[in-house]
Amino acid sequence: MKVNSVFPGPEKIKLPYRFKGTLIALGIILCWLSVLAYGLLRPVSFSDTWLWLQILVQMHLFTGLFITAHDGMHHLISSSRNTNHGYGILAASLFMFNNYRTLYQKHHQHHLFPATDSDPDYSTGSFWVWYFRFLRQYVTVWQILGVAILFNLLAVFFNQENLILFWVVPSVLSTFQLFVFGTYLPHRNPGRLNNPHKARSLPKNHLLAFFSCYFFGYHYEHHNKPFIPWWLLWKEREKSVPE
Repeated sequence: MKVNSVFPGPEKIKLPYRFKGTLIALGIILCWLSVLAYGLLRPVSFSDTWLWLQILVQMHLFTGLFITAHDGMHHLISSSRNTNHGYGILAASLFMFNNYRTLYQKHHQHHLFPATDSDPDYSTGSFWVWYFRFLRQYVTVWQILGVAILFNLLAVFFNQENLILFWVVPSVLSTFQLFVFGTYLPHRNPGRLNNPHKARSLPKNHLLAFFSCYFFGYHYEHHNKPFIPWWLLWKEREKSVPE
């Protein structure tokens, strides 16, 4: 994968958090696996409040998988290019067989041509038109086929109800979370945005920013400094930025 000015290689970024980035990426993946394993093995009771909370936690961790893949694309996990791509491929694949190379190429287009016809993440349609166009950019027939095959294989060992509640449903909810807080709200009405990134940041609230989308509601900061990992975006938001 060719490295360029939007996705600078690790040799171009001399920042002192490489080891921490690897630990954070690994932590998200392990948390996702742990919560999924517990969900697949636990008895299902719809009167259990924790069941619904666990679905939301797993949704957030699915989003974390995507964010980990995203930081891999930007070479922000490790000082090793292979490690960045390795974590990126793993995280993207765990998120229902997303193709890391496709994500990499389209995310690069998004940074180069934000809120234009060449931006795969942007649409001039209504909220739902934009959302389904967003899904069509990344969901493929082969991906759906792979998920269907794995679902049926896992159903030999786990209850289908558990698979749907703790694997399928959180992944679908996560696409909505990523779209709303990472694409739609930051890039809607780009003509009103007086900056070259055509991106806005959501109101400063670090707790809500983390739980909504791992600080990617601070979207101007990400576009303005794509060499900052997700877990440091809140520090950038502390500075004055154009809306």
